[in-house]
Amino acid sequence: MTEALNETVSVTDILDHLTRAVVLVDGDCRVERMNASAESLLQVSSRQALGEALFKLFPGLGVLEEAIAHALLDGASYTEREMRVLLNAERTVTLDCAITPIPGNYLLLEFEQIDRHLRISRENRLIAQNQAIRELIRGLAHEIKNPLGGLRGAAQLLEAELSSPELKEYTGIIISEADRLRTLVNGLLGPESRIEKQPTNLHEVLERVRHLAVAEAPVGVDIKRDYDPSIPDLPAAGDQLIQALLNLVRNALQALGDEGTITLQTRSQRRFTIGDKQHRLVARIDIIDNGPGIPPALQDQIFYPMVTGRAEGTGIGLPIAQNLVNQHGGLIECSSEPGRTVFTVWLPLEDSND
Repeated sequence: MTEALNETVSVTDILDHLTRAVVLVDGDCRVERMNASAESLLQVSSRQALGEALFKLFPGLGVLEEAIAHALLDGASYTEREMRVLLNAERTVTLDCAITPIPGNYLLLEFEQIDRHLRISRENRLIAQNQAIRELIRGLAHEIKNPLGGLRGAAQLLEAELSSPELKEYTGIIISEADRLRTLVNGLLGPESRIEKQPTNLHEVLERVRHLAVAEAPVGVDIKRDYDPSIPDLPAAGDQLIQALLNLVRNALQALGDEGTITLQTRSQRRFTIGDKQHRLVARIDIIDNGPGIPPALQDQIFYPMVTGRAEGTGIGLPIAQNLVNQHGGLIECSSEPGRTVFTVWLPLEDSND
């Protein structure tokens, strides 16, 4: 049985059936062998890579240079986790890498791409965070709105008893501030009832958002669009979707100031997981600006209420947008660096309540 297996299954066959990318290099870090998964990950064929210097082929793997040197010198295995590797000008991946010395002065490099695992973990954290925030706000809303109602009512009664316009000005301030706080709380709570979804053209929604944003934008801000016309209608409450996307675009406008570019981009993606639920087809909406970026210290907190990098900001636009998108079965993610901030909205193109 073993002899028959050896005749029909080669080492290459075994390697090519592994889902983990495997690259064998010699003591000079020249590629000796790659399996099919490595070809797919690194986007180069074994024929092209054979005999080539690893770091010349893939300069981004230079982050492994020190660990590889130690492995060759010590004959010991090393593991590098969650490395951000630039594979080409447009593609950055997150990898775990195991480095194992092989007799004859060779090294076996095993790569596992973990972007998807990290993304699902991050999405689940964002979804849980949003649910926790909503529960917290619902608890606080009752405690806030009741005394606000009493405060407003007392101010109205007092105003009716006053004859001096100067004194009525103070009661007017009390009433208007009570109304502002009530609006703030209601905005954070979002729709009280389940949203009613109808077949909705995403690009009509985005054009409405763009029209409103252009009216608000300074002369030096250009709002571009890059739409995928093949995206079908999606089940949505149009007004709620407009509000969510408008909040994101307004956030970009505030970040840019007097000049810059905002791009509204849409794409579709098949078999995509949002949180732990897989969808046959989703729409991806990217709102991209070339502003200064979000400070790193705020990037993990921007969807919390009252978190803002601007002195005049309320810190509720992004939490409201996240809440509205969550109610459509979707999610908002953000990546930011100086010169490029992207808010990505994922929306299922089938009803998530089905």
